[in-house]
Amino acid sequence: MSDSIAGLLGGGRPTFSFEFFPPKDDAGLDQLAATAARLAPLAPDFVSVTYGASGSSRERTIKATRRLATETDFRIVGHLTCTGQTIDQVKAALDDYAAVGVRCILAVRGDAPGGPRQPWQPVPGGLANATELVALVKGQGDFEVGVGAFPDGHPAGGLDLDAQLLADKQAAGASFAITQLFFTPGRYSDLVRRAGEHGATMPIIAGLMPITKLGQVRRFAELSGAPVPPAIVRRLTPLGDDPDAVRDEGAQIGLGLAQELLALGAPGLHFFTQNRSGVTREILATLLAHRGRA
Repeated sequence: MSDSIAGLLGGGRPTFSFEFFPPKDDAGLDQLAATAARLAPLAPDFVSVTYGASGSSRERTIKATRRLATETDFRIVGHLTCTGQTIDQVKAALDDYAAVGVRCILAVRGDAPGGPRQPWQPVPGGLANATELVALVKGQGDFEVGVGAFPDGHPAGGLDLDAQLLADKQAAGASFAITQLFFTPGRYSDLVRRAGEHGATMPIIAGLMPITKLGQVRRFAELSGAPVPPAIVRRLTPLGDDPDAVRDEGAQIGLGLAQELLALGAPGLHFFTQNRSGVTREILATLLAHRGRA
């Protein structure tokens, strides 16, 4: 096993990884553990647990991370935001991660409490942005740091600004990035090109959300600023009253997007699972089977 995510990304084959969110209660935590068990045979290169855009789920995130670290052999990437937290609270979260063996952090600014399109303000005694968060994490010990990227542009800024921020975060110590969800493969290529023009050469993993419900994906897309292409809406809308048909068509859409991104040279795919395993399992099993025949 490589010692770093960046090392894996430079290993000559695409990485595959999963993102979970912290459950609200013990029943949800049990469901997460069951989902992780079902995904384990696919041998993901790493998994991550989100922190909550506003930093509000810290304790639940640490609890879920601790359970995954105890019950699985997964390499775990811990999420960390600087929204709503002082520097001391950020350092405490890093100590919690280190205590369960997590040595890789995904450092993102996080959204304002009112949503991603609201003005963002640091708390007194807090950090101003993700670049400062990267530098703090790197200064706290032997942590590898990844950051977020936005193929459709960050809701709070433009495409070129996001590319420049990637370069700034790389200079602060980040060694890889994971994109927000998106649905148009060409946007990924454009992001990599813009990032390179601004001096950001770190590998960028493509983030994918398998579609199981059109309404759910529309809500996530609105929050993230990633529009659902009309062609996908047209494929799914006639199936709206048949959840199994939507799920099956969503799996085919996700598989096609994954294959296009790999053909474009994406060094890895990161699946936003929503703590469900079915569609992700199907897509990844197909990709791995094709890789095995290559």
